[in-house]
Amino acid sequence: MKYRFVHASVVFATALALGGCGVLPGMGDDSSKTTVTVWLMKDSASDDFVQRFTREFQREHPSIKLDVRVQEWTGIGPKVSAALKTGEAPDVIEVGNTQVAQYAASGGLLDLTLESLRDWGSKDWLPGLAQPGNVDGVQYGIPWYAANRVVIYNKDLFEAAGLTKAPRTRSEWLSDTAKLNTGATQGIYLAGQDWYTLAGFIWDEGGELAQESAGDWTGTLATPAALRGMDFYRRLQALGNGPKNADEATPPQAEVFAKGKVAQIIAVPGTAKAIQKANPALAGKLGYFPVPGKTAAEPGAVFTGGSDLIVPKRSSHRTEAVEVVKALADTKWQQDLAATMSYVPNKPALAAAVENQEGTAAMAQGAARGRATPNSPQWAAVEADNPIKPYMTAVLTGADPKAAAKTASSRITSLLFP
Repeated sequence: MKYRFVHASVVFATALALGGCGVLPGMGDDSSKTTVTVWLMKDSASDDFVQRFTREFQREHPSIKLDVRVQEWTGIGPKVSAALKTGEAPDVIEVGNTQVAQYAASGGLLDLTLESLRDWGSKDWLPGLAQPGNVDGVQYGIPWYAANRVVIYNKDLFEAAGLTKAPRTRSEWLSDTAKLNTGATQGIYLAGQDWYTLAGFIWDEGGELAQESAGDWTGTLATPAALRGMDFYRRLQALGNGPKNADEATPPQAEVFAKGKVAQIIAVPGTAKAIQKANPALAGKLGYFPVPGKTAAEPGAVFTGGSDLIVPKRSSHRTEAVEVVKALADTKWQQDLAATMSYVPNKPALAAAVENQEGTAAMAQGAARGRATPNSPQWAAVEADNPIKPYMTAVLTGADPKAAAKTASSRITSLLFP
């Protein structure tokens, strides 16, 4: 996906020193080697990581030369689609995890199912990355990195309310948030149209945003399970003063939290940087915990954002391209990337790489129950129109939930019709 938490990039990513679409310098030129061209997205990996990986990969594969080119998120969809169509695509492309179905629909992606099952341990991948990379039983997208929302909280406000530990269940979370929501303090700042957070609550209840049957997709916000998820959202959102008719970017929730009168927000851990920039006095006073689940046995479901790696079917260097994907998705470079960029690696077993980073460690716990949006090539049209947002506002302002959900579901169905 186009990094969903703040559109074009991950808020906690270190900015690349490389310019957009620039070739990685200083790697030499040897016409006797096979050049593998790789497109990576801006802010996905630091310059230092890219250079470390390139140097070591080329040492281990002396017949291959890597040509790494950094791309801008803005406009990348049409650019990749055009490249796949014309056959002028690079050999390896980083794409948003929820973009894979769109590109697979073109017929231009290499089937990597065999390698995934036989060599790469696909059964252990994070579902929020693996599932959207699998289209009609074929693994086209190989998980590279993930990120998801956690609860960021103000330790001082928790202490003042007598709360000494983070809640582990939804019921505890509601109870604790009610205790925090007193006087001038908001128990939680939750904007009314934060639909990614709502999606997690719906999934926790066993519901879906949309479901596929015999190739046709139908919006499913009006099911009992989905309605239960919306009702929990309504109860939580009422324990603060978040706007009912806007999303988390309007106004930016980090700025609201930074004023010191909000006990909790739901955001990616990197949001802490923006909070502390706005209010340096909060440095060292922020805590993190996974979004609580229905029971203490596991955290709540969350939307997983991040990237997969794909290989165009018309690549002239398929074998070499697969070697690059294999290396980037394997243990060593997964752990390196996670530690360098504060990401969640593609397998839960590798989460120890970020255990000393409190926010990322909380994120990794939640990622084990991560999900992605419906795996339809037309899902981008739903997000562009986004009938989920006005549905949420309608419920929060007193409309009949089932009637509002039926209206939104009908619109989702029409947008998913190819």
